[in-house]
Amino acid sequence: MSDIEDFTESELWIIKATLEERYGEAIEPMLADIELRLNPYATELTPCPAAYWEHQGCNFILCKSGDSRYRCQFYYRVHQMYGTGVEEYDDLSECMVTLLQVQSDYASSRDDSNPSTT
Repeated sequence: MSDIEDFTESELWIIKATLEERYGEAIEPMLADIELRLNPYATELTPCPAAYWEHQGCNFILCKSGDSRYRCQFYYRVHQMYGTGVEEYDDLSECMVTLLQVQSDYASSRDDSNPSTT
């Protein structure tokens, strides 16, 4: 069992409020437990709480890797996984906003390179 506490009500509120502000609708993240390698020099996996949601074909995962420590990524397919360029955040709001902004920028650049015909 992990010593990492589950998301608090305050942390869940930040996640939900940020998602609602970004998308203009309530999105309920699913809660899960995942295993992360917290030490890049060790093979040991640590159970960590995670929040997962999907929006318009993109999947997001935000993991709590310790007390006020968070990791995040988004992906479309297994071979299309992306991060924010920051391995770990100590501020949940910054983690959420950065994750959503990087994904939005990625989606915009993808749309620009593949214009649809109407």
